[in-house]
Amino acid sequence: MNYQYTKVSDIYRHALKKWVLLLPVVSIALMFWGCGSNEQTTIDTTETIDPVAETPEAPDYQIDSCWVSQASTPDRLVDVFYVYPTIYNGDSPTNMDINDASLRTAAEYQIVSQAGVYSTSANVFAPYYRQMSMTQLDPETDMYQNQYFQLGYSDISRAFEYYLENLNDGRPFILAGHSQGSMLLIQLMRDYFDEPELQNQLVAAYLIGYSITPEDFTSYPWMKPATRANDTGVIISYNTQAPGATGSPVLLPGAFCINPLNWSTDETPADSLSNLGAVFFDHTTLEIDREIPHYAGAHVDLETGALVTTLPEELDLGSFPQGVYHVYDYAIWYRNLEANVSVRCSSYLDSNE
Repeated sequence: MNYQYTKVSDIYRHALKKWVLLLPVVSIALMFWGCGSNEQTTIDTTETIDPVAETPEAPDYQIDSCWVSQASTPDRLVDVFYVYPTIYNGDSPTNMDINDASLRTAAEYQIVSQAGVYSTSANVFAPYYRQMSMTQLDPETDMYQNQYFQLGYSDISRAFEYYLENLNDGRPFILAGHSQGSMLLIQLMRDYFDEPELQNQLVAAYLIGYSITPEDFTSYPWMKPATRANDTGVIISYNTQAPGATGSPVLLPGAFCINPLNWSTDETPADSLSNLGAVFFDHTTLEIDREIPHYAGAHVDLETGALVTTLPEELDLGSFPQGVYHVYDYAIWYRNLEANVSVRCSSYLDSNE
């Protein structure tokens, strides 16, 4: 596998610089804790917790150790700016401390198990960021209007700016993420991609494991849905679940969905023979645990916006409802995604010679 990442052991401190937009929220899990007051019963007063005082210090993206992956020799013609999903479930601090060794390892796992579909075609750039804890995620609220989400977004927006100015060197790029990572990239596209120059550099945006809605396409006309296997400058998105599954916190009404097996946006089914291979990784070794060709077929459910599949086995779904295969949005369709990234990169390069 052709991925590169920088492991780090040094611990750094850097002042918290910029806090963007209105303070704000995310959501991908089923449990949440509210941030409120802390009652001091010994002195009979109530003290409001200052969220800034508990905030881990901001990454400085000039430092290599603030990147999970930073291609040291970018030999591909295309880059990918990848944002990992929720890996932090602590309640203090509320946002992930990127110096935590176990969380750094968890982020490295995502570089292999998810960003691996891009690394055969693109140079991988992936920042560490102070993501919002899973314990704060509330599917009943507006996912984007939470101060802890916005803190993570302030990191991603700074990382993206640094990447463009210092690491990209004018190459076309892919945006890619999953779950909270996709949410952050949705916000990034809303805020930054009205610029024609960025639109022209974008090969595609793989915003998997969260919902792109009709309102996004209407309000932000530069955000365009993919309609086939080789169109470029478009968004690829889906949420995988079983027939009849309900309660997904990441599947919103009207969600856009494209089938990663036949690249259809209608309900045309693709059978398991079109599945080039599901790939499951070992969390400890970061190696492939098992690869299964023709693992499962799928079709788009236009009523729910879900990518519907019937799996040949039971999988551990973590905290997600029965039949919501959110954790496996990459694994089940791994080889098809990998092949499609190559197709879209070739299509972009051929049309921009």
